[in-house]
Amino acid sequence: MRIGGQQMKKSENSSVFSRRRSQRMRPLLIGATSLLCMGWAGAACAQEVEPPRVVPTVATTPAEPIAVPSPPPPDAALPEVEPIIGDDEFEKAIPPISAEDDAELDRPLESIADFEKRQAAEAAKRETSGKATADAQVPEVGGVPVPALADGDAVEAIGDAPISDAELAAPLPPLENFDVEPVQFAEAEAGKDDVDIAYSVKVNGLDAADDSTDVDLADLFGDLSALYDGDGKADNTAMIRARLAADGELMQRILASEGYYDAVVDTRIDRGEREEGRDGQRRPITAVIDVKSGKRYTLSDIVINAAPTVPPNLIADNFPLSAGEPIVAQRIQGAEAAIALKLPQEGYPFAKVGQRDILLDGATGDGVYTLPVDIGKRSRFGGIETTGDLAFDAKHVGVLARFKRGDLYDSRKVDDLRQALVATGLFSTVAAEPQATGESAGDDTEYVTMLVTQQAGPPRTLAASAGYGTGEGIRLEGSWTHRNLLPPEGALTFRGVIGTQEQGLGATLRRSNAGRRDRTFELVAEATRSDYKAFNAITGRIGARVSYDSTPIWQKKFTYAYGAELIATREDDYDFDKGERSYDFYTILGLTGQVGMDRTDSLLNPTKGFRITSLIQPEGSLAGRFSPYARLRTDISGYYPVTDSIVVAGRVRVGSILGAARERLAPSRRFYAGGGGSVRGFGYQELGPKDSDNDPIGGRSVAEAAFETRYRFGNFGVVGFVDAGQVYRSSAPTFQNLRFGAGIGARYYTNFGPMRFDIATPIGRKPGEARVSVYVSIGQAF
Repeated sequence: MRIGGQQMKKSENSSVFSRRRSQRMRPLLIGATSLLCMGWAGAACAQEVEPPRVVPTVATTPAEPIAVPSPPPPDAALPEVEPIIGDDEFEKAIPPISAEDDAELDRPLESIADFEKRQAAEAAKRETSGKATADAQVPEVGGVPVPALADGDAVEAIGDAPISDAELAAPLPPLENFDVEPVQFAEAEAGKDDVDIAYSVKVNGLDAADDSTDVDLADLFGDLSALYDGDGKADNTAMIRARLAADGELMQRILASEGYYDAVVDTRIDRGEREEGRDGQRRPITAVIDVKSGKRYTLSDIVINAAPTVPPNLIADNFPLSAGEPIVAQRIQGAEAAIALKLPQEGYPFAKVGQRDILLDGATGDGVYTLPVDIGKRSRFGGIETTGDLAFDAKHVGVLARFKRGDLYDSRKVDDLRQALVATGLFSTVAAEPQATGESAGDDTEYVTMLVTQQAGPPRTLAASAGYGTGEGIRLEGSWTHRNLLPPEGALTFRGVIGTQEQGLGATLRRSNAGRRDRTFELVAEATRSDYKAFNAITGRIGARVSYDSTPIWQKKFTYAYGAELIATREDDYDFDKGERSYDFYTILGLTGQVGMDRTDSLLNPTKGFRITSLIQPEGSLAGRFSPYARLRTDISGYYPVTDSIVVAGRVRVGSILGAARERLAPSRRFYAGGGGSVRGFGYQELGPKDSDNDPIGGRSVAEAAFETRYRFGNFGVVGFVDAGQVYRSSAPTFQNLRFGAGIGARYYTNFGPMRFDIATPIGRKPGEARVSVYVSIGQAF
């Protein structure tokens, strides 16, 4: 309190002092003000200005008297207040102020015009003085010029800082000579492992909802959770909170997708008791998600707003939702997709499924589901038009289509057409879409035009392949193809083969989809040179073939082929009478017929189903005299998936030549066995009858079998196999003296089929047979 009283007394003294000083200064201020007013009045009188006309706008009323403080009552006894400072003391404290002390006090005031002139003159003087100072010599500190002091201004509002260090005034070094030394920290930065915060996750209250759904909600949450994805580690607590907030929203969405629209999800972070850790005292952190699922909403009514369809119950029979079942998002989306898919398959190409509306009743837990469906006009196929960069015209598109004018529209047939267009390999992009015409097709339907938009791709292709087999050696094959040299789909292919035991050149002209869908016509001309243990040959061949074959995009259940060929070949054969090999020339004219059945799930990598192929080739060989005969062969293979990753496969081949003795057959037309596509563990064409030099000479019948167990993991696979087979002199196989080979293989699965590497050994190896045989190619062995 004392400190406060001294401050209050000092304040009162200052107030009295200021009041008395003001009384002494008042006469002087009044005089100065009077002179200033007289000057302004004279200037105003010199100007003849008409005063503005006053226009009354509002009637004035007498002003109310302003309220003033009420005086104290006459009989009030007020305390006497002693002056804080006496008058004598105050007079002594005021410095004397008079004209004798300062002559400026008696000087008359200058006019405004004179004041402005004087200010302008002083400004011009300062500008001239500044230029002179700038031209003066720059001051130096320690022999170094200091431009910051070059203004020469001795009096500044903020003076220049004194420079006592010459280095501060020195110019900066060039950038290329500037040497930066890295900062050395006294302690190494802590590693990330040292700052990670461990946490655990706990979900409460989800069991009730999880038990009532077909989906494992806990597992679904775990797969999508940010907390679980962090593996229980975070950089800081803020990161844990962010993950926890995201997981809270995720849990809300998961519950809503199963019909729990009133679910309440709360999140928090719990800290446990401090425990002794590697880095000191730490408190374990638990991210907690508390779930209150609430009631599960069910469909009380299903309303589909759509025009009548043909048949009448088309939508209802294909809408897999019913009243009373829970409102599950996946089920609802699937039902709507089913309608959007089914209507175009049943003649409604322009059907559109609208935006659903589900009205929920929180009191009862019921939901009324409403779905608007615009079925559009029921339609039939009409004509075909095409546009864009054309590979072929609309007429050939009609050859590929599996529908004709007047057929009820079916989107599956449109998809089939689109796949057929892609299978030609002539387009970079292609699309097929229905276009309304408004033309009546009868029966309350309209024709639609199929508009095919083409974008032709590069027509030329270079291809190459390589393989290796024991007894067959290395084989490299390359080809050049123009896929649309003779439109539509007239392809020309040149092929070349270079191998250790085979070389050849050939040309093929192929017309795909010739006259009808999936039919191929081809002409072949080729010349080859073969150098095998079984025979040496130089062969020329021309042939024609019509086929209905499978392709990687369109695998067919039934296939067929027929054709004719003319072969001229010079080959060597072992003459048992002479005990030596000698060359002979053969002219062979033959026909070919083949039928096949394919019930497998893949063309290059089947895992289930079976295949059957039968081949018949009536031929006539002219070598001295004409010898007619027939070659017959049947292949059967089957596949069975034991598990998702293990497949067992088996194959059987039986072949026979009827009507001619072995000696009347060209060596290249006989049957052989052994190699990568036959009996693994043996060299190419190694099995069967042999000459005195232990070289194979072929036979008139063959029997082969193979068994494989295929195990796949990812894009890789392992195969164990056992093969068996033999070639016989007789026209029918006796199934005696079968030779066996066993081995193991590796597979690498690609988009165009598996790459195969097999290694095998013969069982009961005989002299002259290799201990190990290796086979490398593309595609499974069968």
